[in-house]
Amino acid sequence: MSSCEPLRSVIAILPVNNLLQAEQFFAALGFSPQAGSSAEYRLLQTPDGEELHLTQAVSGWVEAGRNPFGLYFRRPDVDALARLFAGQVLEKEGPSIKPWGMYEFAVNGPDCVLVRIGWPARTV
Repeated sequence: MSSCEPLRSVIAILPVNNLLQAEQFFAALGFSPQAGSSAEYRLLQTPDGEELHLTQAVSGWVEAGRNPFGLYFRRPDVDALARLFAGQVLEKEGPSIKPWGMYEFAVNGPDCVLVRIGWPARTV
């Protein structure tokens, strides 16, 4: 593969009730809208190349408090992001090492989607 070819990847498409509100939430994680975004579909990307797509949910499909979706962000800046989301972290102890070997924390994202942010504990 040449350096000009795009890398293979998997990109989550998250249905949300309010695209602008969701876009603002993910801006705190460094995401910004990219070319190709539209009124009902947003392509988001960080300067490091992480991507996330948002789509306008069909009315009644995504209910806060019953949202089945979740996102996991593998990021080395766990502590800084926990400070950014202070007061919103779901675990009262804040970031901690989990039995599965990740140092992480969770917050409710747009429409109460579970957002976990973590990094391998062996490197923390």
